[in-house]
Amino acid sequence: MPFTVLLVDDEPLVRAGLRAVLEAQPDIEVVGEAADGAAVIPLVNRLRPDVVAMDVRMPLMDGIEATRLVLRTVPDPPKILVVTTFENDEYVYEALRAGADGFLLKRAKPSEIVHAVRLVAEGESLLFPVAVRRLASEYGTDKARQALDRAALTDREAAVLRLMARGMSNAEIAADLVVGIQTVKSHVSSVLAKLGARDRTQAVIAAYESGFVAPG
Repeated sequence: MPFTVLLVDDEPLVRAGLRAVLEAQPDIEVVGEAADGAAVIPLVNRLRPDVVAMDVRMPLMDGIEATRLVLRTVPDPPKILVVTTFENDEYVYEALRAGADGFLLKRAKPSEIVHAVRLVAEGESLLFPVAVRRLASEYGTDKARQALDRAALTDREAAVLRLMARGMSNAEIAADLVVGIQTVKSHVSSVLAKLGARDRTQAVIAAYESGFVAPG
């Protein structure tokens, strides 16, 4: 079965471009489009996409609020890939904090767009450029540091979290630590549970905000 994608952007040309790139792939199907975040919930409930490619800035409801609504109200919600013009935009960071699974620049090459959608759909990796890492560190708080201390990660879990923060996939982490992929998956699940994180993105944000991992 192909990955299914819902496109949400107020620019018709952007939607058309993304559709053309994604539908050229045999394993990806675009199942719908919306011009504003306000239309996302009914479309997600009706179409049940695997991924929502979500613009950040839209006139009626922005991508941040739409992301919050999807994750709060939709059972088994789709992955959300934020599509943006500027990688260091604080709106992008707020969308990630709200629960988005990663982000993609509108100027990305077709191959990068396809790769991003596949990665997010699989829940395998995190698109987390240096600019967003820097924003995450700027939001650091004592509360975040205390929360990570309370998590009491083992040495191996800490090592896995550091590699996750570098955007490495499970396979890449397994190769780096010379362990099996199932072992990595087990450690990742444990890290998420201890941090109370919904997914890898949330765990990495916690790592940067707490100062556990330094930007760069």
